[in-house]
Amino acid sequence: MDRMSPLDASFLHIENDVNHMHIASVAIFEGPPPPYEDVIEMIASKLHKVPRYRQRVHFVPLTAGRPVWVDDPHFNIQYHVRHTALPSPGGDEELRHLVGRVMAQQLDRHKPLWEIWVAEGLQGGRWAILSKTHHCMVDGVSGTDLLAVVMDSSPTPEREEPEAWVPEPQPTGLDLVRNALFRRSVSPYEQLRTARAALRTPRKIAKRVHDLATGFGTFSSFVGKEVESSLNGPIGPHRRWTWAETTLDKVKQIRAAHGGTVNDVVLSVITKGFRDLLISRGEPVDNLVVRTLVPVSVRTESERGTHNNRVSAMFAELPVGLVDPVARLASIGEQMKGLKEHKQAVAAEALTSLQGFTPPLLLALGGRLSARIPQRSVQTVTTNVPGPQRPMYAAGRRMVAAYPYVPLAGWVRIGIAIFSYAGQLNFGITGDWETVPDIDVLADGIEQGIAELLVRTPQDKAATGSAAAG
Repeated sequence: MDRMSPLDASFLHIENDVNHMHIASVAIFEGPPPPYEDVIEMIASKLHKVPRYRQRVHFVPLTAGRPVWVDDPHFNIQYHVRHTALPSPGGDEELRHLVGRVMAQQLDRHKPLWEIWVAEGLQGGRWAILSKTHHCMVDGVSGTDLLAVVMDSSPTPEREEPEAWVPEPQPTGLDLVRNALFRRSVSPYEQLRTARAALRTPRKIAKRVHDLATGFGTFSSFVGKEVESSLNGPIGPHRRWTWAETTLDKVKQIRAAHGGTVNDVVLSVITKGFRDLLISRGEPVDNLVVRTLVPVSVRTESERGTHNNRVSAMFAELPVGLVDPVARLASIGEQMKGLKEHKQAVAAEALTSLQGFTPPLLLALGGRLSARIPQRSVQTVTTNVPGPQRPMYAAGRRMVAAYPYVPLAGWVRIGIAIFSYAGQLNFGITGDWETVPDIDVLADGIEQGIAELLVRTPQDKAATGSAAAG
């Protein structure tokens, strides 16, 4: 029985009838589609490596403690691995509608919080896997680790015999309350022990305090700002989803010619997409910025084997008022450099860590309230997740492309996730169904943003930068 961290629990508490807190990916495979039983066999042979996939959430009576993970005594893999097909002609539009419908459905909290949909009928004899996992189980970066565990690195892998599933006995409500109260009673001792250990390294403490003080300055000044925009407002339960595509080579060519990082280039072309979207809606963009939350993984190398959430955040301002694409890139590069120097992500992590001192009932109420209070400090979420750069396989079929899905919550109507795989860099764009019917304008703007920067990239520098990157 494992107790959820405060951050993981907050993803459960935020969820309601319009805020669906699952993350997802859509993987496209070459054909022909495998038999459903082969996919079941592939996943079943790997489940012992990710025990959380056979556990479900138990809530502590009277909210005396944070929820816990317990083994599901009735686990049935066929409930979680589902089979469907696209209607003819099985093109991009049909796939987008399928993903939107699947992602608009909440996961059943009485079961382990994940689903995999095997979708046949894509054009060209291809097929897809839609992988859907609740955010309380895993954040984006460790999610790529899970993908690597479930899938294969070879078209002809050696299959492991599935291990027998022997769930631990289910705790009673009294057990959960007793355990929660005991943990709270020993918590002050654990905090004191941690503090004593920390005092043995005063230099680290001094640096940490300095980083926090610096980060809170920029963090607090950002959160208080509000901007009126059609990008904010109430959302409904239904979702639109689409994607934009480029390659890592193109991004590296741009970076080599104009400076900055891969993330800077990514944010600059997203800025172009939002600029086009707002202009198409007749909204002024002069001197305007779109504020985005940028999740940052703070998982250390020693935590790579875990699948809990270890994320912090930075807050960036996308300069949609700038016309020149190179100027946009330079502006974002300077800004991101400053945010890193001012330790904004460290401050955000400290805020989420403080939830550990919050009584569980207040944490639950706080999470639910945060999803209902109008929030105009942030207009979107932008998360960049590195994926495997080697080919991956499922049931002997090579994965040819992968696109991410990011959830929406609160008053944020659009979210963007970026996923790299085997030289590709793909943008998955989630929009509220009712208020973002023009989501394709944003996707087209992102791809045009790449094209604009490539036009401004001297070929000699591009070639040099690509060779160096290789």
